[in-house]
Amino acid sequence: KGYQGGRSRLLRTAKEAVDHALLYAFRDRRARKRDFRRLWIVRINAAARENQINYRDLIHGLKEARVSVNRKMLAELAVSDPAAFSQMVQLARQNLGA
Repeated sequence: KGYQGGRSRLLRTAKEAVDHALLYAFRDRRARKRDFRRLWIVRINAAARENQINYRDLIHGLKEARVSVNRKMLAELAVSDPAAFSQMVQLARQNLGA
């Protein structure tokens, strides 16, 4: 559709609108990565607490068990396959004390 009003008709205003749009796009491409990581952590923590473990202990237990799974995949498991996520929690629990 494009810009409306002066942003489509007036040269200086149009240039400023495009410059700002490019700056916002540049900034938000980086912010999107942070936002998604935060979302994944919130989802993992919520699912972990349903399994009586907190996020910190879950991640530490998985690292001790040498399970190489990233937060994106853990969050996907937590949402789409709670049974598999519970197995990951059990694995983390077993390796917390070790």
